[in-house]
Amino acid sequence: MTTRVIIVDDQAMVRAGFAALLAAQSDIDVVGEAPDGAQGVELSRRTHPDVVLMDVRMPEMDGLEAARLLLAPPPGVTHRPRVLMLTTFDVDDYVYEALRAGASGFLLKDAPPADLIAAVRVVASGDALLAPSVTRRLIADFAKQRPAARGKPALRLKALTERETEVLTLVARGRSNAEIAQTLLLAEQTVKTHVSRILTKLDLRDRAQAVVFAYESQLVTPGE
Repeated sequence: MTTRVIIVDDQAMVRAGFAALLAAQSDIDVVGEAPDGAQGVELSRRTHPDVVLMDVRMPEMDGLEAARLLLAPPPGVTHRPRVLMLTTFDVDDYVYEALRAGASGFLLKDAPPADLIAAVRVVASGDALLAPSVTRRLIADFAKQRPAARGKPALRLKALTERETEVLTLVARGRSNAEIAQTLLLAEQTVKTHVSRILTKLDLRDRAQAVVFAYESQLVTPGE
């Protein structure tokens, strides 16, 4: 199955480089490019990509606003792509907000080519790009700077079983399904089932939002 991708970045050289790299992969099809967020949203609505590579900082409309429009579309628009944020900075408030909005992760623009290709595949598969330590640090840093969201997030935790709470805690610490299975002595498929139920019960899009939720509800705290 081919993954359809669009690239949204205000630098033509960056778009061209990423497009050439991804188009060379037999399982990835680059179906369009856009120089700003507004045109990126329009292009996505027209081409229905599986993954949108979205630069954070752009003129006209930045990547955060564009991600919000794609991930919470207006009535009548049913297509919601996976969004992978691209940034020059390893810690960026915009990226944290994008994760809260439902982006599936972020990648530094100077990451090795193999990392970009792998990131597109990971996000297209429905998972979130949370493995790099910089992602966990970003979430922890901004969770630390912000007052914990009390009330509703903490109350929503009560919907989880004790085992689901354990799994969510490990997800928030950046553990993979295989690592969670090993820690809790469960089958990996069982962990996948728990993660799916957690996302459904908490009305979360993917693991990235689950991590943010775990910090904001104080299930886990930065530096644990």
